[in-house]
Amino acid sequence: MLMAMDIGNTNIVLGVYEGEQLLAHWRIASDQNKTVDEYGILLQQLFAHHQLAHKSVTAVIICSVVPNLTGVMQHMAEQYFHVAPLIVGQGLKTGLVIRYENPKEVGADRVVNAVAAIQKYGTPLVIVDFGTATTFCAVNKNGEYLGGAIAPGIGISVDALFERTAKLPKVDLALPKTVIGRNTTHAIQSGLTYGYCALVDGMVKRIIDELGEDVKETKVIATGGLAEMIKSHTQSIQQVDQLLTLEGLRILYERNKNQR
Repeated sequence: MLMAMDIGNTNIVLGVYEGEQLLAHWRIASDQNKTVDEYGILLQQLFAHHQLAHKSVTAVIICSVVPNLTGVMQHMAEQYFHVAPLIVGQGLKTGLVIRYENPKEVGADRVVNAVAAIQKYGTPLVIVDFGTATTFCAVNKNGEYLGGAIAPGIGISVDALFERTAKLPKVDLALPKTVIGRNTTHAIQSGLTYGYCALVDGMVKRIIDELGEDVKETKVIATGGLAEMIKSHTQSIQQVDQLLTLEGLRILYERNKNQR
């Protein structure tokens, strides 16, 4: 079995594969205070809960944007699963042509998402990942990763609005029935959610315009925790794929498993 780990700033998403079949997947909090042993015991409990034998894991691949957690999870894999993991970014063959000015600056998660999206949906495409930050990635019709944009995530925007204003309350992130808020709570919710939908539509349009591709031929794929909520109120997002990063990790493992 293959265990794939996507380590983000807010959550760690894990998946267990048998060949191309996803047997189970979980989302746990990213906690830089947790130790190797704490993560090891937690993962063993998750395996047991789904009646999976953790000793059957023969390979691990890790994608991480949190350097402090990369080492922790690497040591955890070695100590609790007895596997030396593949780390995305450390000489792995991706098959992706990256046209960024400095390809090393491209986040591992963005590379993994692009690899999966190209294989699953074809090109040209735009990938929108709703994480702690919201990222937009552009891939041209030749399958080349050109770059994109990075914006504060909705959660960051909520926290900033509450922390930097004296009288505005912190609100739950929800879609009000109307864009015009008739009370302060609904007004804030409208700005955060509908405003963010407008941001997404505007950015996607600009990216497609710069790509110079036909709008009808360009796939727009979203992933991340809030993707479903945002998609329902945008005109640009065509499909939500919550397992995009895990699938990309599986594909990268298959491309590199014989290179070890």
